[in-house]
Amino acid sequence: MPTVHSVIDSLLHEMGHVLSSALARLLVAAVLGGLIGLERQLRHKPAGLRTNMFICIGAAMFTLLSKQLAEVPADSTRIAAQIIPGIGFIGAGSILHARGSVTGLTTAATLFVVASVGMAVGGGLYVTAVFATALILVALAALGKMEAHFGLQTVLNTYEVTGRSAEAMLRELNRILADEKLTMHSVHLASFDVESRLTLTVDSAREEQAALSVRLHESNVFSTVKLIGGADRE
Repeated sequence: MPTVHSVIDSLLHEMGHVLSSALARLLVAAVLGGLIGLERQLRHKPAGLRTNMFICIGAAMFTLLSKQLAEVPADSTRIAAQIIPGIGFIGAGSILHARGSVTGLTTAATLFVVASVGMAVGGGLYVTAVFATALILVALAALGKMEAHFGLQTVLNTYEVTGRSAEAMLRELNRILADEKLTMHSVHLASFDVESRLTLTVDSAREEQAALSVRLHESNVFSTVKLIGGADRE
């Protein structure tokens, strides 16, 4: 018959095993999420080191809690199942819509897969989580360079042009964009007594943006041409 002392020792041993396992999983989740976040941080993306690390840790934590708090095996995935719509809500906040142009899709997708890495770590699937992290890093780094090398990556540039006639500027812009096979995503026109100012946003590859800039500067219709903003579209 077990004594009180042996029962206490057994409970302490079991608690220590559970605690060490949970701490190890949270630490692994922090490392894997941090690696992905560091790549995002170095590329100056909105969701950087801390964001990805916190999401990975949080997903692992909720997965652990889902197992520990479940009273019956059938309920062991209820908390973890709510991670997916929760991350979807966060990802939706990182997607920006601006008059026909959409940015931030890669950031939202990265947050989604980082959460899945955290869930894998929380479930004890270390090999799966590490392999998924390696695939994510390859996709973000190597494939991004390939897109840039082959001219597949697009840039969202905003130009400001001024001239005496608003109608003449619009006709000239439509002619140049038609020749370059490009489309304006947003246009803002302000007319004054002396001159008119027109702001437009164009989404295209870097080579196409360079050619467009040359055409705008060469035109005699525009008094000034300025590039007032630009960002890689993801």
